[in-house]
Amino acid sequence: MDGSNYNSWADQWDDGPDPVTVGSNNKKSNDNAAKYKQKLGEGFGKTKAVASTGAKKLKDGTSVGLHWIKTKYSKATHKN
Repeated sequence: MDGSNYNSWADQWDDGPDPVTVGSNNKKSNDNAAKYKQKLGEGFGKTKAVASTGAKKLKDGTSVGLHWIKTKYSKATHKN
């Protein structure tokens, strides 16, 4: 099959306009898109902060856990 002549199932059976392009000239639609992008950006900022905090807690917890294991092992090997 030649890639330039390929039509998907939707292209073959749907002769209507593409839903993404419908109403793209509408000012209200553009305003809604801008608000959505702003909220999406805020959400990513919050997600990044939560992930950063979680990673720090994981690192600290792992460090404490490894120190505890090292101390227990050290005490067990020094008993006579």
